[in-house]
Amino acid sequence: MTDQLEAEELTSLLNEYLSEMSKIAQRHGAYFDKFIGDAMMLYFGEPESLGAKEDAAACVRMAIDMQRALNDLQTGWRRKGLIDRPFQARIGINTGYCTIGNFGSNDRMDYTAIGREVNLAARLEAECDPGGILLAAETYSLVTDWLSVEEREPVQVKGFQNPIRTYAATAIYEAAARQSRIIHEEDEGYTLTVDQDRISAEAIRRLKSVISDLGD
Repeated sequence: MTDQLEAEELTSLLNEYLSEMSKIAQRHGAYFDKFIGDAMMLYFGEPESLGAKEDAAACVRMAIDMQRALNDLQTGWRRKGLIDRPFQARIGINTGYCTIGNFGSNDRMDYTAIGREVNLAARLEAECDPGGILLAAETYSLVTDWLSVEEREPVQVKGFQNPIRTYAATAIYEAAARQSRIIHEEDEGYTLTVDQDRISAEAIRRLKSVISDLGD
């Protein structure tokens, strides 16, 4: 896009994009670390944590909202004639312990997160499909009860000896219920998820039998 846009147009588009993403991050409680060119680094759990499960959920929901917002932004940019091809973002999410503090020189310090888990999040972003959200197994294990994913082939990434298991987010159940006929209900003592487009007649019969037995 840098080839087709004037510098002022590119600056305006990029700032609008980053501003909108920053608002979403703030709304979900993310800590803003830094801009890296046209990218953003964000983390949860510091200085305050709601717990690993809650922090992971907030991060994934933030990512979903970001992708939805970017789709809306693209509509406006096309109408203005700023873009003639998809403007897409990739999001990588990982969960783990990081070292957080002030790093730099005697003249300039940055408060940031470093370590293996940060590096893996960056690697996942690079492996992610344009317009997608790619999760490490550790993150997926914390959101598996409400997020629909597609497990991908393990990837070998730079700086990691063993292949990394990854999961691409495909739908959030609350939204998917309106789009792909997924029923998701949960309460104390039960969780029920039914994809009406995939469930077989035999599976429906067994499900009805189980519910009938519970009624007895």
